[in-house]
Amino acid sequence: MSETKTENVKISIIVPVYNVADYLPKCLDSLINQTLKDIEILAVNDGSTDNSLSILEEYAAKDSRITILNKPNSGLSDARNYAFEHIHGEYVGFLDSDDYVDTDMFENMYNKAVSTNAEIVECNLHHTYETSEDTEIGEVITDNKELIMNGRSVVWNKIYKTSWLLSTGVRFPSGLIYEDVNFYCKIVPFLNKIEYVDGAYVHYVQRGSSINNHQTLKTMQIIDILNDIYNFYEQKGFLAEYRDALEFLYIRILLCSSMGRMARIKDSADRRKALKANWDTLNTTFPDWKQNKYYKDYTGKNSKFMKSVNAFTYSLYSFLLPIYYSIK
Repeated sequence: MSETKTENVKISIIVPVYNVADYLPKCLDSLINQTLKDIEILAVNDGSTDNSLSILEEYAAKDSRITILNKPNSGLSDARNYAFEHIHGEYVGFLDSDDYVDTDMFENMYNKAVSTNAEIVECNLHHTYETSEDTEIGEVITDNKELIMNGRSVVWNKIYKTSWLLSTGVRFPSGLIYEDVNFYCKIVPFLNKIEYVDGAYVHYVQRGSSINNHQTLKTMQIIDILNDIYNFYEQKGFLAEYRDALEFLYIRILLCSSMGRMARIKDSADRRKALKANWDTLNTTFPDWKQNKYYKDYTGKNSKFMKSVNAFTYSLYSFLLPIYYSIK
């Protein structure tokens, strides 16, 4: 571990690093060249076995704003959580080490945060492919229930007021994928103010080896994530206020993104197991989900598909979707 800094800075940027030597220099270059100079970069080396650590050491030798935090490998969530006790920034942001950002990102977002006293500031993003890029412009949502239902849960297109974030006690779920959904949904009930900037500053690099491109039974971890959120709301006393919003979140995730990923599982027995658990989770947790007020009024993306689902059509889609994805 390199020497820990003690001075306060405007933004701390947490960068978990695990075997990303091919991408890391571009990520670090985008951070050390930020127009906002008063930052610290908390690079958490999560037991890398390639030369990622050597790259970090090379950059840290040239830029004192980089702090290297070494730990045994235990996954993305633990790497991010490990950095929390080292934050010195007034605000904190996250960046995955295979992505990169525009050099004016943190200056623009920090200025917005300070001028509005927001606890979260969010920007737009690019999906960056090898030879092309498309831009994702999100909705401006300020209502907490709407944020839970339709907000963008990714953590790396936002900065967070550190004192506020730490006061929530929320951390990333250890050992699970879809960790951003869990973290985001847990902090929203504590939120008083979110602001937005127009710029698309983050380049979300799409690479073939990404965990999101290979569907296995790990896909079922979304069920653990959702149930952990539900239990958190129940324990913290948020459930009465947010039950309908949480129910809609279950509906939207389990009938859309989750079902789509599970239908892509190649092993047929695993696929059937996952799809059954997906349906059972929705109906066990929220038996009357068809009566949800947000679901009834919803006209957004996939609304027609969602409203067509019942016990019979779910079984039908579970049979047809794998065929569709196999020939797509």
